[in-house]
Amino acid sequence: MFQIIGLVLLFGLVFGSYIISGGNMGVIMHALPHEMMAIGGAGVASFLVANSMSTIKGCGGGFAKVFSGPKWKASDYRDLLALLFLLTKTMKSKGVIALESHIENPKESTIFNRFPKIMKDHFAIDFICDTLRMMTMNLEDPHQVEDAMEKQLEKHHHEALMPSHAIQNLADALPALGIVAAVLGVIKTMGAITEPPEVLGGMIGGALVGTFLGVFLAYGIVGPMATRMKEVVDEEGSFYRIIQAVLVAHLHGNAAQISVEIGRGNVPTGAQPSFLELEEALSNIPAEG
Repeated sequence: MFQIIGLVLLFGLVFGSYIISGGNMGVIMHALPHEMMAIGGAGVASFLVANSMSTIKGCGGGFAKVFSGPKWKASDYRDLLALLFLLTKTMKSKGVIALESHIENPKESTIFNRFPKIMKDHFAIDFICDTLRMMTMNLEDPHQVEDAMEKQLEKHHHEALMPSHAIQNLADALPALGIVAAVLGVIKTMGAITEPPEVLGGMIGGALVGTFLGVFLAYGIVGPMATRMKEVVDEEGSFYRIIQAVLVAHLHGNAAQISVEIGRGNVPTGAQPSFLELEEALSNIPAEG
C-alpha cells in the first residue's frame, strides 16, 4: 500500500512541479517513446546478459513482494514456534528416534501436516528435517550443528538476494544509459545544425529527456524497488533463523518451552508474539496421538 502511495507521490510531485513552473509536457511526451525505447531496451538487454534464468525468474516474484511484503505473517511465526515446540518436546520425552518417521516422510507426518503453509515452504521443511536427521546420526554437538545450519542459511540467503542485486545493478546502470540516449539525441541535433533555433531547441530538449528518464527511473523507481526487495528477503530470512535458534537451544539441553522462547526472541518485532500469546498458542496444541 505504501509503495503505491509512494509511486503516486513520486509522479505527482515531480511532474506537478514541472507543470506548475511553466514546463511543457508536450516536449517530454514527444520524446518519451524513442528515449524509453533506447533506455529501456538497453536496460533489458544488459539485464538479460548479466543474469541467469533462475535470477530473472526470481525478479518476477521479487517485484510482487515489493507490494505484497513478506510472505510470513504473525500467525505464521506462531505456527512455526508451535511446530518446533512439538518436535523438541517429542525429542525430549521420546528421543530423536521417535521423529524418524516424521522426518523421513514429512508429507505424511501428523505433526508437520498441522501447519499447511509451512509445509509449502520446501526449504523450511528440508532445513528442519535435515537437521533432525543429523541428530539421529548422533551429531549432537550444538556448535557443529549450529555451524552446519549457518552454512545452509548463508547459501539460501545469498541465492534469495540475487534478484534484488540484479535489479540494483540495473538501477545503477540506468543513469549511464540515459546519457547514451541523450548523446544520440545530441548527435541527431548536430546533424540538423542548420535548422532554426526553435527547432534545435526542441531537439536538444528531447535529447535531455533521455538523461532525465535514466536518473528518474534509477533513483525514483528501480533503485527503491531493489531496496524493498532486499528488505523483504532479509525479513523472510528471520523465519529460518528461528528454526536454527530453537534446535540449537534444544541441543544445549533446554526444555522445549525454553527453546521456543529463545526462538521467539528472533521473531521480527512487528510480528513477534508476546510471552503470554505464545504460551496460550502452545497450550492449545492438541496432544500428539
